[in-house]
Amino acid sequence: VLPCLRGLGVLQSALQDSSDDMRKVQRREKNRIAAQKSRLRQTQKADTLHLESEDLERQNAALRREIKQLTEEMKHFTSMLNSHEPLCSILTSPPPPPEVLYATHSFHQPHISSPRFQH
Repeated sequence: VLPCLRGLGVLQSALQDSSDDMRKVQRREKNRIAAQKSRLRQTQKADTLHLESEDLERQNAALRREIKQLTEEMKHFTSMLNSHEPLCSILTSPPPPPEVLYATHSFHQPHISSPRFQH
């Protein structure tokens, strides 16, 4: 009877080892898949960041061109103003009285009820 029990114990031990080995294999496979998914997510995130970076670079270049254009335009208008100032009769004559500048009949709009539009 004793050898039979020993054989059963050996068999149970072998089954336990086989079950542990199966769990290890399953755990490794699950870990391998998780690592693969993680690497894929990292790659996708890097790709997205790269595309966003390129888009921001394009926007930055466009804004720099616009700044350059507006700066040139400002220089042009400043030059025009500077050349006009010495000849300007408005700047050299006294200002007209306020009632001439803001005649009530020219701005009166009774349908506007806001206080800021009333005189």
